[in-house]
Amino acid sequence: MTAGTPLIPVPGTTSRTRGTTTAEHELAALQREHGGPLLALLLRLCDGDRQRAEDLLQETLLRAWQHPEALHADGFASVRPWLSTVARRLAIDAVRARRARPAEVADGVPEDARITADPAERAAAALDVRAAVKTLTPQHRDVLVLVYFRGASVAEAARALGVPPGTVKSRAHYALRALRRELPGYAADLR
Repeated sequence: MTAGTPLIPVPGTTSRTRGTTTAEHELAALQREHGGPLLALLLRLCDGDRQRAEDLLQETLLRAWQHPEALHADGFASVRPWLSTVARRLAIDAVRARRARPAEVADGVPEDARITADPAERAAAALDVRAAVKTLTPQHRDVLVLVYFRGASVAEAARALGVPPGTVKSRAHYALRALRRELPGYAADLR
């Protein structure tokens, strides 16, 4: 983009000589005269983020184009104070908008998360668990199957097995402990 090229196309009557409008010339002159200092101000307000500062500069010039009465008002020694105020307010609004949004969640996976999305990995994990369950005593296996695989409560498992609820809790505890020894890679999942 050249220094004379306006950032924003402005509709209006076209000049016969160059195909540009009077408003485009005014906006280009405004950009040449005030663009550098406004960009410097916006860079400070945007903590050095050049892209955001340039976006806000363009928005500032758009506001100037939308409000030509402010640019030609009597009593203005220069339009720069008005442009600076608009730019500052836009920067403040941008910061507030970012703060109002909830924090973005990273796409990464937590380090302690086990991923078994691959069907082959899930099948291998199921085989590992089955083999480990087979190493348990029949009493421990029965409690584990009822409580953890079928979702029975301690009282329901106690009635089904004909043992006191405390025995079901004890057998479940020792069954899980034995599985943790057999499946060290799955120890966090067995808590």
